[in-house]
Amino acid sequence: MNAIIHEDLEAIAWALGDEAEAFEGKTVLISGGAGFLGSYFVGALHYLNEHEFRKPCRVIVIDNFITGSRSGVLNEISSPHIRAIEADVTKPLHIKEPLDYIIHAAGLASPVYYRKYPLETIEAAVSGAKNLLEFARKKKVASFLFFSSSEIYGDPDPQFIPTPEYYRGNVSSIGPRSCYDESKRLAETLCITYFQQYNVPVKIVRPFNVYGPGMKPDDHRVVPAFLTRSLIGKPLPVHDSGNQTRTFCYISDAIVGFLKVLLSVKNGEVYNVGTDREEIGMKSLAEIITGLSEKNAPIELVSYPESYPSDEPRRRCPDLTKIRSALGYQPKIDLETGLARTLSWYRETLPPSFFEV
Repeated sequence: MNAIIHEDLEAIAWALGDEAEAFEGKTVLISGGAGFLGSYFVGALHYLNEHEFRKPCRVIVIDNFITGSRSGVLNEISSPHIRAIEADVTKPLHIKEPLDYIIHAAGLASPVYYRKYPLETIEAAVSGAKNLLEFARKKKVASFLFFSSSEIYGDPDPQFIPTPEYYRGNVSSIGPRSCYDESKRLAETLCITYFQQYNVPVKIVRPFNVYGPGMKPDDHRVVPAFLTRSLIGKPLPVHDSGNQTRTFCYISDAIVGFLKVLLSVKNGEVYNVGTDREEIGMKSLAEIITGLSEKNAPIELVSYPESYPSDEPRRRCPDLTKIRSALGYQPKIDLETGLARTLSWYRETLPPSFFEV
């Protein structure tokens, strides 16, 4: 396994500390386990099996590979305790063994992909959640984690930035991003309904711009796009004026937050997961990445391409008060360090043909 990712997995295990013992000897089902986030969950549990647990945690990975990678982190792990199933979470699942935890991370999070696959995006979020919630109810799991998104807030009113979990959102049900935003909102409603009606132990996380090693070069989100282009000196395309701002959370910090929520004792709760430091404009982000790269890639202001939904929020920054006070979550990796680690990972893992331009 790549040394940078191994360091990330070690950091996750260290940050969880004794909390990780809850997974020992248990079975975890992860939908979307071949994706960026799902692969890190698998890697973290594998690391704990190898270095911490006496009785291994069994991991069942489900993915239909519509955007998940067959050659990513998951492919680098060989373990009798990890089983991968190529399946669609919108269809009935046939898993006979008992389950202790379910993580529903399947979905199409990149704007380019959910614009290309709008119906699949809706199905993965809504029908996928319904299927897995039924599974959780029948299996009587200890905890169910649903991956929502910070996109459900839409373009927040400035007085709600940083944005708290109680903010109701400013979104369009018919806009170019609605297949993603609204399906996540409805899936949240499904989760809370299953908690209220059947006492299914659901928790919901709303990630804010998670990035890091393992993101596919053709993911089309801003960090992998800028980093990979910078490696070969291609212009970094900044949409519009580049004044849109975001906070970016490094993957190891985010995974710790997600697992803390999964293992928390209070059900029916929603938590922002991300970082509230270093809110940065896209032009400034491009400038940092240009500074990290050896190729001195130029920055280019461009119009939104046809493949990219244009109504993106002007600002995005989470209020982390709830997860900090309730679960002791504290992101540690600053933006420049995380970007440098991710850039190094691309440099080490991209094939030689990538650099032949």
